[in-house]
Amino acid sequence: MAYIDDQETQKSNLSYIRNAMDEPMLERAHELDLAKRWREKGDEKALHELVGAHMRLVVAIAARYRYYGLPSGDLIQEGNIGLMQAANRFDPAREVRFSTYATWWIRAAIQDHVLRNWSIVRTGTTAAQKSLFFNLRRLRARIEGQQDGAALDNSNRKDIATELKVRVKDVENMEARLSGGDYSLNTPVGGEEGNDDWQSLLTDERAGPEDVVIGMKDSNARSQWLQEALSHLNDREQKIIRDRHLTHETVTLSDLGAQLGVSKERVRQIESKALDKLKSSLSPHKADLQDAFI
Repeated sequence: MAYIDDQETQKSNLSYIRNAMDEPMLERAHELDLAKRWREKGDEKALHELVGAHMRLVVAIAARYRYYGLPSGDLIQEGNIGLMQAANRFDPAREVRFSTYATWWIRAAIQDHVLRNWSIVRTGTTAAQKSLFFNLRRLRARIEGQQDGAALDNSNRKDIATELKVRVKDVENMEARLSGGDYSLNTPVGGEEGNDDWQSLLTDERAGPEDVVIGMKDSNARSQWLQEALSHLNDREQKIIRDRHLTHETVTLSDLGAQLGVSKERVRQIESKALDKLKSSLSPHKADLQDAFI
């Protein structure tokens, strides 16, 4: 649904549009002269005249995006930003009309604004999604018009995917995205008379307070059992076990061998023997150690 401005805003927009339409159009030679004066001499007066003469182009392009539910004034202002970017980058030596060059920049600025503000959820993050977003409505309207208002079927979606060079799955996802807007989680379920809001129906996947406390106690107990088991190892065995199994960055057998002055095969043998000792020490708690480190 298109955004509807209040009366004061509508009046301001109409005044701006009238002024834009009243600006005289430029002859090709004069346009080229203005572009050269701005590019080569930084003549701001020439820039203002060049940009002012093309504000009507911004208004025309912005009007094509009025059905995306955004204020028309915002669309026009974003288009003006694109127009200024075009003026800064335009090279008169290429011998193309400024309007031809500026159209791309104006449209790109408006489309980027629509994608950023149409929904609080980011839309059109890839080229395929952007193409779908701005063309699916048009293609769907054309198909539905031909079929007397019938909804899209799989054959229609396949035709759209082929025309836009995207996957059918992409068409389905964008169709679902465009069919629904943003809704507050505080909206009452079943309308204004509802007692619960949608937020109260969300599932909390986190552990409850009781589970958290139990988990903390179990974790403390396992830590005590492990520390007691480690105490039965000699210093070299403890170092190997800690560096190989109890740190975020595992130390290699070669590095440990260099530190201890033995071969990496000898480190592996010591590690295997130390693990057997730990298993033996922890065996009385085996039933409670299903997720222990070994």
